[in-house]
This record gives sequence, C-alpha cells and structure tokens, in this order.
Amino acid sequence: MTESLSLVRSGFSGALADYAELFKLRITALIVMTAWAGYYLAALKAHAPLLSQGLFDALLGIGLVSAGTAGLNEAIEYRSDALMQRTARRPLPANRMPVAQAALLSIFIVLGGSFYMALTLNVLAGTLTFLTAVAYLAIYTPLKKHHPVCTLIGAIPGAMPGLLGWVAVRGRIEWEAVVLFAILFFWQFPHFLAIAWLYREDYDRAGIQMRPVVEPDGRSTASEILLYSAGLVPVSLAPTLLHMAGWSYGVGAVLLGIALFLVGLRLWRAALPATSSQSKRYARQLLQATVFYLPLLLALMMLNAKHF
Repeated sequence: MTESLSLVRSGFSGALADYAELFKLRITALIVMTAWAGYYLAALKAHAPLLSQGLFDALLGIGLVSAGTAGLNEAIEYRSDALMQRTARRPLPANRMPVAQAALLSIFIVLGGSFYMALTLNVLAGTLTFLTAVAYLAIYTPLKKHHPVCTLIGAIPGAMPGLLGWVAVRGRIEWEAVVLFAILFFWQFPHFLAIAWLYREDYDRAGIQMRPVVEPDGRSTASEILLYSAGLVPVSLAPTLLHMAGWSYGVGAVLLGIALFLVGLRLWRAALPATSSQSKRYARQLLQATVFYLPLLLALMMLNAKHF
C-alpha cells in the first residue's frame, strides 16, 4: 500500500512538473510580472484601485495566453527540441505526453484566456493578447527555421506584456504603453542573442537560424547586442520624461542601462567566435545581467511611479 501511494505521488508530481515545463511557468511568471507593471502604471493614471478584480482578471488572462502559447510552441517544435540537448528532456520530445493532447489543451487555454480578458476587461485587451499569441506562433516560430531576422520579428510579440497590462486598464493604446513596449523590445536583443550564443551548437543541430548560427564569427551578433543595449538607455529614460516615474527611477534606469551595456561591451571587445568557450562565458554573464536588469528596472519604475 505504501509503495502504491508513493508511486501515485511520484506520478502526480511528475505530471505537474511536465505541465510546468510545457507551459514554461518561469517565463510565464516573468510575463505576468511585466504585465502587472503596465497595469499598475495605467491604474495610477486612471486613478483606479491598484489591487482589484481587474488586476486579477488581467494577470490571469495574460498568464493563460502566455502558458498556452508556450505549450503550442513546444507542440510545433517538438521534433526540433528532440535534437537539442537543453530541450530534449521536455515532455513532448521525451514522449512523456502526447503531442495532440498538449496542442489541444494549449489551444483551449489561449482561446479561453483571450475571451476571458475580452469579457471581463475590454475587447481591445482580449484581441491584442490573442493576436500576440498568433504572431508568435504563426510568424516567429516558423521563421526561426529560415532567417535570423526571426529575432527582430519575435521581439514584437515578446514586447507586448507591459502594453497589454496598460490596455487592460485604459482600453486604448497610449504613449506610455508604447514606452513600455519599447523598453521590452530593446531588452530582448541582448537577452535572446546571449541565449543563442550560449546554445549555438544546439540551434545549429536543429536547423534554427539564429544570428550566431549563420554568422559563427560572432561579430555581427556582438554588434547587435551592443546596439540595442545602447538604445535601451535613452528608451528606459522615457518614463521619467513622460512623468510616469520620477527622477529617482530615471537615475536608476541610466545606471542599470550602463551596467548592461558594459557587460555587452566586454563580449564585443573580446572579438571571439561564438564557438569559443571564453566567449560563451561572457555570453552567460550577459544573460545573467539581462535577467537581473528587467525585474529591477520594473520594480524601480513601480516604486517611483507618479500619479499623472
């Protein structure tokens, strides 16, 4: 009896872990946090409650669509995932979950989350959230097999969470929402190009045409990282200029941006190929820097936000 209960618990915890992997819960949590920042700032402008049913509805809807999009992406790419060391143990390539089951559940979650937002918040929020998922799955995902411009295209749906959180409150796109979009758009390039640099061999085996794969000398990748890192500094200052946040945030944003730029500069100055172990060490440090940068920037923005 004890052994049977242990097996049941093990199977249940294993299934939960598989669904957490399918829906990429850590990435979904970051997306929800970013949407919360957009909601928070929009609620300040609208003089609306910062903690409300609307906040719950927005974060739930965006979280569901994000999770469903991740699941559908894994269902589409399970053959490619099987070729890469870092993804081969995911539930679909490892045959721990039927692909059709994962796809159908993910479609249901994407549609359900989008309709939920349209019904409980506003039609624009639900529609934009749904279109974000469509753009990611129908344009970015297949493009990864064909051209490194996929990073640029993928950065568009990837930059939407803050804007979606804003629209959930305001029901329209305003300049403040565009600023949140721009910050996320610029941030994604050092973040995802660092990942592509680290896992270049994996992407190459799977035929995914990221910049470090098609140009392994690393020069154009490092230059692109530096370009967007530099652009992130003035873009991140825009919330202060638009009176979304005070100058304490502005100073902090500039310091964070300069720190991120310097980490990218070290990779660029090394002038090493993407296959070099030393360059991978620098790329890993850059990835870690981007992971710290975004939550710190958003937290600082929310802490120093102003009624405007």
